[in-house]
Amino acid sequence: MLGRIAKYIDEQLSSKEALVFALIDSGNHPPETAAQIATKAQVAGCDAILVGGSTAIDQIALNRTVQAIKNNVTVPVILFPGNVTGISPNADAILFTSLLNSDDPYFIIGAQALGSIIVKEHSLEPLATGYIIAGEGGAAGFVGQARRFPPNKPELVALYALAAYYLGMRYVYLEAGSGAESTIPPNTIRAVRKLFDGVLIVGGGIKDEKSARVSIESGADIIVIGNLLETKQFMPTLKTITDIAHKRQPGNKNVRLPTTK
Repeated sequence: MLGRIAKYIDEQLSSKEALVFALIDSGNHPPETAAQIATKAQVAGCDAILVGGSTAIDQIALNRTVQAIKNNVTVPVILFPGNVTGISPNADAILFTSLLNSDDPYFIIGAQALGSIIVKEHSLEPLATGYIIAGEGGAAGFVGQARRFPPNKPELVALYALAAYYLGMRYVYLEAGSGAESTIPPNTIRAVRKLFDGVLIVGGGIKDEKSARVSIESGADIIVIGNLLETKQFMPTLKTITDIAHKRQPGNKNVRLPTTK
């Protein structure tokens, strides 16, 4: 049975072409600043706020940041942890990710096993997510020891996504990398979309109208905006991106897993 946040995502996708999640790195901002960014992101039309980071951060600081954001927005606040240190009881849900193309079993199942009891004790809603670093990688790829995919073999990425689907993961997150200069190539998104019937999240390097449109038209259900939020005047561009994402295109509805009542 789906939880409240999973139902919210499905409901939003039923009327929008795609969703836009704002990603705030709690290690980069004090709680007050993070809350201000989140508030502006919601005003610009973002459907949820992701809070995370690729490196270990202070747990107390994370809790304060998540709570400050929660106090200022009404959209869901979802954790996007890079490790077991990225769990806070103050969030609505957590992307419970497995880095499928890591060479280190710790990032495939070890961290998840250690963090599972914390998620349970905090009653966080887990969103089972296959996490695939299919681009430059950045800090996330370095820390997670992600194996690089051949750039001319998008079908290999698609097979990892299909495996995630068969393993019961309702979400797949294609990551170009934290601070990536280029986005996930559209042919990779299309290849994954062809095989994966769940909710497809695409992030990394999406920071303007063009890159957002290409990712959505290639098949992304959710796009994640992070780097753009580090600029001073991000709201006009972010508003344009959310307008593009939320406008349903006739005959272009992506196939997704049905909602379980």
